[in-house]
Amino acid sequence: MLELSHVTWVLPEGGTIIDDLSLVIPKGKLSVVTGPNGGGKTTLAKLLAGLIHPTSGRIYFDGRDITDLNITERANLGISYGFQTPVRFKGMTVKGLLDTAAGHTLSFDELCELTGKVGLCTLDYIDRDVDASLSGGEIKRVEIASILARGTDVSIFDEPEAGIDMWSFNGLVDVFKALKEEGKTMMVISHQQRLLDIADEIIVISAGQLRDQGPRDQVLPGLLAGEIAGHCPLGRR
Repeated sequence: MLELSHVTWVLPEGGTIIDDLSLVIPKGKLSVVTGPNGGGKTTLAKLLAGLIHPTSGRIYFDGRDITDLNITERANLGISYGFQTPVRFKGMTVKGLLDTAAGHTLSFDELCELTGKVGLCTLDYIDRDVDASLSGGEIKRVEIASILARGTDVSIFDEPEAGIDMWSFNGLVDVFKALKEEGKTMMVISHQQRLLDIADEIIVISAGQLRDQGPRDQVLPGLLAGEIAGHCPLGRR
């Protein structure tokens, strides 16, 4: 379980992005975070992953205070993070990245399973460099495959559908369904209704504050009716 307790994050030049936010990401559930652009969703993800440090408040993981741990230390505890804009690694192949994420050399069958889940042809991609030669959608799918290769119990995904075509997005939804069945803890930032439809919990963040949280069947009708102040229309790709 991930928990934020009265967390605030203020830009160095001023301006509050996360405002006294207390929130629990339930263990073994798929929680989808949504809300208007600029509302603090990506900042929330970065705070949980350890990319930025809260101005005030504490962050806990299974009861342990991890506020002062960096992203590497949190990764070692079993927290994976998928960037909104994935990092590129010049000189590293897709296979090399997946091997590194898994912590061992993957067999061809294992590589096929990982790349297939994200809609990539194994033979076409395993020897390609993880650099600017990959499109935005391709690098996004490679990053998601690397998170799957890690096999951690907790995964944070920041708009995993960004840049991904419809065919691959359908496969991505299936990946999240499978992870749900395995009892993985996931926090996914998304506006996509198909991801909201499979969520266990929906969390609405606006102006750095928690506007709503609860089971999908309780929160989703209000979103569809536009009852959350400042909420932007749901995407339907």
